[in-house]
Amino acid sequence: MKIFDVTVPISEDVPIYTGDSGVTIESFAALERGDSANVSRMCFGVHTGTHVDAPNHFIEGTRRVDELELEKMIGPCRVVGVPDDVMLIEPEHLGPLDSVERIVFRTRNSAFWNHPEAGFRTDFTAISAATARLLADADIKLVGIDYLSIEAFGSWDHPVHLALLEKEIVILEGLDLRGIEPGDYEIACLPLKFIGGTGDGAPARTVLVKQ
Repeated sequence: MKIFDVTVPISEDVPIYTGDSGVTIESFAALERGDSANVSRMCFGVHTGTHVDAPNHFIEGTRRVDELELEKMIGPCRVVGVPDDVMLIEPEHLGPLDSVERIVFRTRNSAFWNHPEAGFRTDFTAISAATARLLADADIKLVGIDYLSIEAFGSWDHPVHLALLEKEIVILEGLDLRGIEPGDYEIACLPLKFIGGTGDGAPARTVLVKQ
C-alpha cells in the first residue's frame, strides 16, 4: 500500500483565488517569549488550498460543509489524466464511467504548484458545463481538480458548480496531483468541520491510496 498526500499546504505564499481572503499565520504564544507553550494563530478563507465546496456555496439554504456525508469523500476514486493542451475538460476526456463513484482530474494545472510565487493563475484548465451535467447524471459522489476552481475563470453564472451542487456532489478543488499517475485509487478527503459563517466550504486534508 502507498499513500499519496495530495494536499496543497496552507501558507502565506499559497496562491489565492482572485477576490478571496488572504492567509495570515502568526505566533500567538511562544516558549521563547516565556509563554507556557507554542501556539499559532491562522486566518484564511475556507476556499484556501485544497478544499471542498458544499452546496451552500452557490445555492442558498442547502447543505453546509459540516453536513456533508463522509461516505461521499472516502472510497474508490478514479484519477483521469487530461492532456496538457486541453483547456476545457469535455465529455470525450472522461472515458467510461461504469462503476466510477468519485473522479478527479490531473491536468496541466498541477505544474502550477511548482511556482507558487507566480500567484493565482487565471489560465487554468477547467470542466465544461456539458461535462458537469454528464457527471451529475452519472450519480458521481465527488468531482475534483488540481487547481482552485473546477469552473473556468470569469464564469458569471456558474453552470458547472450548480450542475454538481444541485445533486449534492462534493466538489474538491486545489489538489496537488504532481507525480500521480492516472488510474484507480482510494481517496480520503476530510474537510475541516466548523459551525458558523455560511458553511460554504472548508480546507480538506486529502490523500490517495494505492493498494
